[in-house]
Amino acid sequence: MLFKIMLRKKRLSAGRVPLVIFLCQVISALEVPLDLVQPPTITQQSPKDYIIDPRENIVIQCEAKGKPPPSFSWTRNGTHFDIDKDPLVTMKPGSGTLIINIMSEGKAETYEGIYQCTARNERGAAISNNIVVRPSRSPLWTKEKLEPLTLQNGQPLVLPCRPPIGLPPAIIFWMDNSFQRLPQSERVSQGLNGDLYFSNVLPEDTREDYICYARFNHTQTIQQKQPISVKVISVDELNDTIAANLSDTEFYGAKSSRERPPSFLTPQGNTSHKEELRGNVLSLECIAEGLPTPIIYWVKEDGTLPINRTFYRNFKKTLQIIHVSEADSGNYQCIAKNALGAIHHTISVTVKAAPYWIMAPQNLVLSPGEDGSLICRANGNPKPRISWLTNGVPTEIAPDDPSRKIDGDTIIFSNVQERSSAVYQCNASNEYGYLLANAFVNVLAEPPRILTSANTLYQVIANRPALLDCAFFGSPLPTIEWFKGTKGRALHEDIYVLHENGTLEIPVAQKDSTGTYTCVARNKLGMAKNEVHLEIKDPTRIIKQPEYAVVQRGSTVSFECKVRHDYTLIPTVTWLKDNGELPNDERFTVDKDLLVVADVSDDDGGTYTCVANTTLDKVSASAVLSVVDVPNPPFDLELTNQLDKSVQLSWTPGDDNNSPITKFIIEYEDGMHEAGLWHHQAEVSGTQTTAQLQLSPYVNYSFRVTAVNSIGRSLPSEASEQYLTKAAEPEKNPTAVEGLGSEPDNLVITWKPLNGFESNGPGLQYKVSWRQKDGDDEWTSVLVANVSKYIVSGTPTFVPYLIKVQALNDAGFAPEPAVVMGHSGEDLPMVAPGNVRVNVVNSTLAEVHWDPVPLKSIRGHLQGYRIYYWKAQSSSKRNRRHIEKKILTFQGSKTHGMLPGLEPFSHYTLNVRVVNGKGEGPASPDRAFHTPEGVPSAPSSLKILNPTLDSLTLEWDPPSHPNGILTEYTLKYQPINSTHELGPVVDLKIPANKTRWTLKNLNFSTRYKFYFYAQTSAGSGSQITEEAITTVDEGKLAMASRQVDIATQGWFIGLMCAVALLILILLIVCFIRRNKGGKYPVKEKEDAHADPEIQPMKEDDGTFGEYSDAEDHKPLKKGSRTPSDRTVKKEDSDDSLVDYGEGVNGQFNEDGSFIGQYSGKKEKEPAEGNESSEAPSPVNAMNSFV
Repeated sequence: MLFKIMLRKKRLSAGRVPLVIFLCQVISALEVPLDLVQPPTITQQSPKDYIIDPRENIVIQCEAKGKPPPSFSWTRNGTHFDIDKDPLVTMKPGSGTLIINIMSEGKAETYEGIYQCTARNERGAAISNNIVVRPSRSPLWTKEKLEPLTLQNGQPLVLPCRPPIGLPPAIIFWMDNSFQRLPQSERVSQGLNGDLYFSNVLPEDTREDYICYARFNHTQTIQQKQPISVKVISVDELNDTIAANLSDTEFYGAKSSRERPPSFLTPQGNTSHKEELRGNVLSLECIAEGLPTPIIYWVKEDGTLPINRTFYRNFKKTLQIIHVSEADSGNYQCIAKNALGAIHHTISVTVKAAPYWIMAPQNLVLSPGEDGSLICRANGNPKPRISWLTNGVPTEIAPDDPSRKIDGDTIIFSNVQERSSAVYQCNASNEYGYLLANAFVNVLAEPPRILTSANTLYQVIANRPALLDCAFFGSPLPTIEWFKGTKGRALHEDIYVLHENGTLEIPVAQKDSTGTYTCVARNKLGMAKNEVHLEIKDPTRIIKQPEYAVVQRGSTVSFECKVRHDYTLIPTVTWLKDNGELPNDERFTVDKDLLVVADVSDDDGGTYTCVANTTLDKVSASAVLSVVDVPNPPFDLELTNQLDKSVQLSWTPGDDNNSPITKFIIEYEDGMHEAGLWHHQAEVSGTQTTAQLQLSPYVNYSFRVTAVNSIGRSLPSEASEQYLTKAAEPEKNPTAVEGLGSEPDNLVITWKPLNGFESNGPGLQYKVSWRQKDGDDEWTSVLVANVSKYIVSGTPTFVPYLIKVQALNDAGFAPEPAVVMGHSGEDLPMVAPGNVRVNVVNSTLAEVHWDPVPLKSIRGHLQGYRIYYWKAQSSSKRNRRHIEKKILTFQGSKTHGMLPGLEPFSHYTLNVRVVNGKGEGPASPDRAFHTPEGVPSAPSSLKILNPTLDSLTLEWDPPSHPNGILTEYTLKYQPINSTHELGPVVDLKIPANKTRWTLKNLNFSTRYKFYFYAQTSAGSGSQITEEAITTVDEGKLAMASRQVDIATQGWFIGLMCAVALLILILLIVCFIRRNKGGKYPVKEKEDAHADPEIQPMKEDDGTFGEYSDAEDHKPLKKGSRTPSDRTVKKEDSDDSLVDYGEGVNGQFNEDGSFIGQYSGKKEKEPAEGNESSEAPSPVNAMNSFV
């Protein structure tokens, strides 16, 4: 099958004619073979920010390729770095990599600086990034004397770390003298700055070895701060200490410390600001103190946190968003809450961006005379500035290249030559960084070559993609053709995909895809070809897979795995456990297709995978073995932090029996009213062992905890001690009250119910009240309990209602609730819009009108009208196409709308529907309409060939968008004189089936301007213009010169003056004779036959008459001009060249050449006449007397 590649991946369509797809003329994705001349390319370099170990030699990398091999040079801090003058610096042979030997002598600090490498050969110079070289630093802590800290139980505490500033920054952690990490929790945690924060201290926090460590990974060193001593004393100890100095009434109470609402330890104040760069990790931190220990929550104002990029660290005190972008800017709020209250802090986040590529410039290979471009587009915040360098030098001061033109972020090359080869650097920079990219322009003329090895054998599994390589190179860029079979048999099935690198892809290879494939590369300099071979193999399959198993301890389990494969391939079957090798245990046996595990233990649980491998494919199947049981019940329940409306419950989990505990279920018993009946209180994660429980008034609480894993629930724990609260009426009403109908005849009243902690007593109920908004009905009320919605049935469709929901319990009613408005249910509209009219405005636009439906028939909120329209079929080709319906929705009560973007000369059908909140109503009857023909686009090209003395040949391509049936072409042309004035227009009509026309009988050595356009029945399309010149006739040119020479002779001028004087005398004599009443003998004859030489001046142009037939005078129409769209109107241009030949202003020389004066109109508007204001030529005047 014959194919040719195009630069982007494209699926080939089916057809009986082999398809041809061409590459564009710019090589951007192909590598230039290293045996060809090419500018340097940087292949490896050190990072921009290069932190070195001061204990090792400094190696600054710079590798490049090119032909000839490039030479290397370096700059340091912007000036040339002469490595020959420094004995410690050497350059790696054949490379630009610098090796600075500081291990024998010298200091790393001496070589700090900004380095840049240049790789240069005869074709250009490539440069590296600015490499900032800095030695790592791990300074010691400043000596300081730390006083022991003594504080009361429950107070907040911050232990500062303040590590020394190193390079790179140190990693901070807290340990004790035994190098054991200090335990952290919601109460005690390390901040981002390294400080250790205590929300409240406990006696167990007392110790003398709080030590902050700083680890500097680059130098593999750890620095230690002086230990900090902390002592926490209880109230009793404090009373004993100060008893001698205080009276009895001044002793502290029995509580360890006073409970208090949260306040923030960091950050300070109510608001703060954070700036982060795009692509980094945004870390926001809030650490609060309080008693009980506050819990931290995070929200984003006016938005949601990104689900897949948001992580919580440090017990939710740190919010992290990875791969941050500008969309993550905004206000983030952290909320610290405990039983006594809540506070919040707002962090305003601004995301800036160092430059990042939108389109980095790519290497360009062109052949002589070709065009191309380098594009460098980057974005950032703020917007980066783009600058260009040529061979490492700013392009503004680089040697000029006539083929190069810079247009902002693009360099345009035209008609390149070998001297145009160079390396261009694009630099995009803003205050946060820069990007530097090298891209060369290499001008080569090379015949095609195929780089893929000959007779390569490809073996592919059936029904998988087959990729046949044809790596190639050439300049101009070759076209790639593929054939199948030794005789070049062409295939026509739609099963091939061509890639930009020449690879032929068979997306789904079948057995009949087997064979020999030939790749042929061609350009104007030659051809190359290569054969590859393809074999298709049967896939390996697991026909019997292992199955999931759940077993008891001590039993035996087996997994079966049967494999089918291609007979030419030899498979190997292996078993894995949890993606690793099977345990080395005699209990595991493999017998052909069977894996047997005897005497199963808890450790045997996991995933067992059967893997079948061949040289071409691999398949696997897995099954899970579970050795599980329900958890043991939790124990050691304890109630702490007992308050009026909250209590903290803690417990110890039981054994999970090899199935992780997923959650704990907390239940409560009301021993006062419902002894022995347990109610659901809360659920917490399986990783938690404490829960802060909200309590309701007037409940005698006992709690128990049940553990849950994937197998089931444990037995409940033993009940906790009892805790009694007081009763009260509800303090609030349900929120989120709404009234929306779910059916056309109901009203569903919903609300967010009060939870058990908000009911404040037994007998929680809801008083639900409603009435029609526009009626005089009284409120209808019902009392409901243990529900969050009430359905009112039998309502009219879509009627407004007033609604309120009030909470109450045995102690009384909640405050009067707010009234909200709702609607009973909507129903689909009943009536379709009527009287649908279509007004075709033009070939691409139609206006649709319809009558509105009655408001009562809408039966819901009117959302608008929706027009469905589709193109039935093409009027020109009459071929069936897939019907693709388009939809336009017009909001509100509009009764008309425009359908834009229609195709000219096409049939359309539409209908209209009304839309409410329930959906669409019925469709109006289909209304068909068709768009008229449109005017065509300009002809694709116009060429003028074969100029001769009196003829020119025009050749053109039809319009790319005919927009109808072409009826004819119109060609108009007119001469242009040496002062660029336009002559009369000649109009020709050319049949629509012509693409070539020859004009004859033209004037020699004359420039003509041509206007050419196509026509449909809708009118004339856009025109295309061109100019051309006929060749020179030397003989006639000489004759015209002689005529002009005669007219400038003195005797000729004198003769003309004498004739004029004689005529003047005769006129004076005639005038005198007439005034005297006398007559010449011939007066009667003169009266009867007027002398054409003495015609009066014309009223329209003020010129004297000449000897010519009256019928030959064809003055231009007054006010005629070329239309503004640069086309010549048909009715203004039907006169032939002969019609203009003997007009008032149009004249011919004796040799027949036209020398009439142009009207002086600009070239942009073709003239239809030549109303010259100049005097007639003396030669022509003389000719009129002859």
